Amino acid sequence: MQTVLRRIIQLIFVLAGICIVTFLLVHMVPGDPARVIAGDRASPETIEAIRQRFGLDQPLWQQFMTYAGNLFAGDIGQSMRYKRSVVTLIGQYIWPTLFLTGYVICLAVPPSVALAIASARRPGSLADQFIRFIGIAGMAIPVFWLGIMMSRFFGVGLGWFPVSGYGKTFADHLHHLFLPALSTAIWMVPVLVQSLRAALIEKASADFVVAARAQGAGEREIFWHTVLPNAILPTLNLFGVLVAFLIGGTIIVETVYAVPGLGTLMVNSLLARDYQVVQGLTLMFAVTTVAVTFVVDLVSAAIDPRARL
Repeated sequence: MQTVLRRIIQLIFVLAGICIVTFLLVHMVPGDPARVIAGDRASPETIEAIRQRFGLDQPLWQQFMTYAGNLFAGDIGQSMRYKRSVVTLIGQYIWPTLFLTGYVICLAVPPSVALAIASARRPGSLADQFIRFIGIAGMAIPVFWLGIMMSRFFGVGLGWFPVSGYGKTFADHLHHLFLPALSTAIWMVPVLVQSLRAALIEKASADFVVAARAQGAGEREIFWHTVLPNAILPTLNLFGVLVAFLIGGTIIVETVYAVPGLGTLMVNSLLARDYQVVQGLTLMFAVTTVAVTFVVDLVSAAIDPRARL
């Protein structure tokens, strides 16, 4: 219990630091949001009125105090561009991103486990060398380039899949997001395969495996009941980091395929200098990352008591 409380306190300080850094970085971006909202032909009086309305005429420290006070009150701001609360916008745009994240996980995890096991059972074999080569090639290909090529070939060229949008029904979601999910999973699979393969090979020569063989246990039983459970833990931690990254890191693939998710909202808000939305999204991504890693820590401690130390 003390470990959990200590971890929660550490995470609170991390989130506070992220809020401060994000606020400063966003306000250092060149451009005036009031001018973006008013347009190029707006008069100086109109621009100044907009600045006063949103508090942009105040000193930076005073703007931060207002922002921090609103956060403590549970208000993460009002969008200057959409004229709605940031919470409402996040609730509107979050579902395509969550669906895409879950889609990527479903496409990436099964082949990752299968390829890692096939590679680790016979290290150095032809199959192992081929899997490692494919993994290196998958990590070397940029996601945005792969997304563009798949969109042009399977979407525009063959017409098998849509190249934009999200759809309305569950089947439409699967159809529209297949190419974005596949292009992201192709990057994710090699990372998981390399991690799990290395852990499986390491655990296969551990002392407890040698002891199990000495007691007469079969190789199949040793692998599935001893080696694999002990090798899952480091890959589970990496998987948690990747999932947290997917929720906040789908900006590129959502932009390529025009998916109306959080990534698209972030890009549009950055171009419009919509400070409140950018800060709210960054805070949400930070909270999600912290929450996912915290859950992974708890699961790791439940699987392996040594992780509690």
